[in-house]
Amino acid sequence: MEKHGFVSKVHRKKPHLKPMPRHIQKSNAGKSVIRSRVEHVFADQKAQTGLFIRTVGITRATMRIGLANIVYNMRCILLMERINVAA
Repeated sequence: MEKHGFVSKVHRKKPHLKPMPRHIQKSNAGKSVIRSRVEHVFADQKAQTGLFIRTVGITRATMRIGLANIVYNMRCILLMERINVAA
């Protein structure tokens, strides 16, 4: 991965019978923030729109995922507008 310029986003494990080094703890915490943001979006899309991709071809799958993202973003905007009106 490093040879091609990619950075690992996988958590590192604690050494057996040793405390986890501070720099690895901080690295794992940063990765968890990103992971939680992404997983909440996927969970919402799966629950609300029944997102299950069974299409022929990458173009149709890409379009279906793109439409699900648009629906998610529109729902977020409507929610934010309702919160602002109530406040």
